[in-house]
Amino acid sequence: MDFLGDNLWLVWMGLALVLIAIEAATVDFVFVMLTGGALVGALAAALGAPLAVQIVLAVVVALLLIAVVRPIVQRQFTDPAASKDIGSRALAGRTARVLETVTDTDGRVRLAGETWSARVPPGQAPCEPGEEVRVVSIDGATAIVTRAPIA
Repeated sequence: MDFLGDNLWLVWMGLALVLIAIEAATVDFVFVMLTGGALVGALAAALGAPLAVQIVLAVVVALLLIAVVRPIVQRQFTDPAASKDIGSRALAGRTARVLETVTDTDGRVRLAGETWSARVPPGQAPCEPGEEVRVVSIDGATAIVTRAPIA
């Protein structure tokens, strides 16, 4: 036990590694802030501070990071303008190839390398297999398509 008492900074570093691993799984920006506190605790231990001081510094730094830095980081990573073209929304405007006749009720297209259910908007003519179509929008797991303009 003398080894741990003499090298308490290693315990803090181990705690920091565990916390950063949890952060990698949750991506909530809480555990990374706690990691910052653990790293300050490790620094205090390496400089020879008593255990009580190490704990107080780690807790204060972690709370400050959670209160000040986390909201800023969350705002940057959850900015709706930055993430508007991800997922199915990014498929709108792309072209697809008709696999099975697409009507206003059913059909299949090859879109982004995958087979999608598709339909044309009400009142539009069906699209035949082999035809190139443009994705207007995504409704659940169904691509709404129209005939692609001839270039």
